[in-house]
Amino acid sequence: MRRTIVIAFPFVIALLPLVLPAYQLTLMNFIGLASLVAIGLVLITGIAGLTSFGQAAFVGLGAYATAWATVKLGVSPWLSVFFSLLVAGAASLVIGLLTLRLSGHYLPLSTIAWSLSLFFLVGNIPALGGHNGIPDIPGLSVFGQQVTGAGYTLLIWVLVGVAFVSVANLLDSRTGRAVRCLRGRGIMLEAFGVDTARLKIAIFIHAALLASMSGWLYAHLLRFIAPTPFGLNASIEYVFMAVIGGVSSLWGAILGSAILIAIRDGLQDLIPGLVGSGGAAESIVFGVVMVLILQRASGGLMPFLSRLVPDTGRLAPGVEQPLPRRTMPAARTPLLSVAAATRRFGGLVAVNCVSFELAAGEILGVIGPNGAGKSTLFNLLTGVLPVSEGEIRLSGKTISGSSSRRIASLGIARSFQHPMLRSTMTAIENVAVGAHLRGCKGMLHSILRLDRAEERIILAEAARQMERVGLGGELFAPAGNLALGQQRLLEIARALAADPQILLLDEPAAGLRYHEKQKLAAVLSQLRAEGVTILLVEHDMEFVMNLVDRLVVMNFGQKIADGTAPQVQANVQVQEAYLGVAA
Repeated sequence: MRRTIVIAFPFVIALLPLVLPAYQLTLMNFIGLASLVAIGLVLITGIAGLTSFGQAAFVGLGAYATAWATVKLGVSPWLSVFFSLLVAGAASLVIGLLTLRLSGHYLPLSTIAWSLSLFFLVGNIPALGGHNGIPDIPGLSVFGQQVTGAGYTLLIWVLVGVAFVSVANLLDSRTGRAVRCLRGRGIMLEAFGVDTARLKIAIFIHAALLASMSGWLYAHLLRFIAPTPFGLNASIEYVFMAVIGGVSSLWGAILGSAILIAIRDGLQDLIPGLVGSGGAAESIVFGVVMVLILQRASGGLMPFLSRLVPDTGRLAPGVEQPLPRRTMPAARTPLLSVAAATRRFGGLVAVNCVSFELAAGEILGVIGPNGAGKSTLFNLLTGVLPVSEGEIRLSGKTISGSSSRRIASLGIARSFQHPMLRSTMTAIENVAVGAHLRGCKGMLHSILRLDRAEERIILAEAARQMERVGLGGELFAPAGNLALGQQRLLEIARALAADPQILLLDEPAAGLRYHEKQKLAAVLSQLRAEGVTILLVEHDMEFVMNLVDRLVVMNFGQKIADGTAPQVQANVQVQEAYLGVAA
């Protein structure tokens, strides 16, 4: 059913300009222009979580760039589109480098600041017409014939289609999975080799280019521009469009644009007839209508409507050629060496001169009571925190002080104390994130759909790893619907998809019931039999005693014991500090 609607939509859009009167065509044009901006907002705000109240500024940059190039320099409008994209792209790169590292409320505040700055800057440049704007912008023409009426409408909606497909293709890819995990999952992405800072800038530029394209069309459609349509109020309206339609839905961007523009336009005709004048009354009624819509569909209208239309489901991934595997060291070869690792937080020593070694093919457990320093040590091993003193080496290479991305590329993959999954993504998509570094197709390949062969191989690899941990029947289940024990196994499958030399597990048994712990232990034992090297941090001594080859016991940041399970159990210090037995 959904597939039928998707196929029919372009044909309906193509037919409407042939039958609609001029007024409805104009309305359709403005809906298309707004949809271009809202699609970009869905990408950066709804999906990536980078709230922006400044997209109208990029619309203005695109409009002013083409107006200046065509009016002042006599450049053809069809060529000026490249100038518009260049200006918006350069501006978004600079702005992105300055602001996208901000988090919390600082990011949306910064977008408001630079939006206002660009608005007042343009309004005070005489060469751009100041607040009076630029008139007499040439319209678009083909072979000397002016594009008018239905021609503009078709052009606008063709570009809306291009924008929609570009973002949809991007999200359905290796890069797109990383984009969908950006919101609140940055540490996880870095642990699997994703450069999150670079990714944020890339999608920010993409959204800015879509807004610039809207500005280019706007300038040549109206043939006059002034700063007012590109101010903060317009940016807020674009955010409203995305939210009303469904801030994480591309179809919602179009639906929200249509609804907001239709309501706003309808109120401009209706309110003056009811109260004798518009103005404040229009704004009040408009606000009430928006609140009512969001009350009835808090997640936007598109997710609400999509529940009424059955999905056709997904096809299981086929059998593809396996991804290349890294060369693993021989069993019992020294693999990880920690020498006097120390981590200080001011005057607090969280990890104090801890040393141990891990050989290939064994399971090493790091245990200790709460507050012993286990999680801090884990973060030192994975690059989340740098060591204050000491050295950590992997296969003879120093990794202490390295970034999480570099450590991931050298062959260390991890799970998290609290599962870091994207609950709205399917299980297989979450696992495929782990194979990010094993692919090479970038953002442009994804947009142009040139990554399909690699994508099939990555998904097949993810399916294999899920089978490996016993989750082969949950490929397309939303990760948020899985039980905690299954989510722990899913994180292990994601880590295995990275083809690691060492698998680091941070309290994998935490919160699990007895039978779930038994299943987890069986999976880890099977992985050891397959030659996987595992280091697990735990506080559940009963869970690890019959599982690990060796144990390192920590208390108050120090190592107090190191040896086999029987040796550790017999250690007096362990009995005192961990088991609570009197000396």
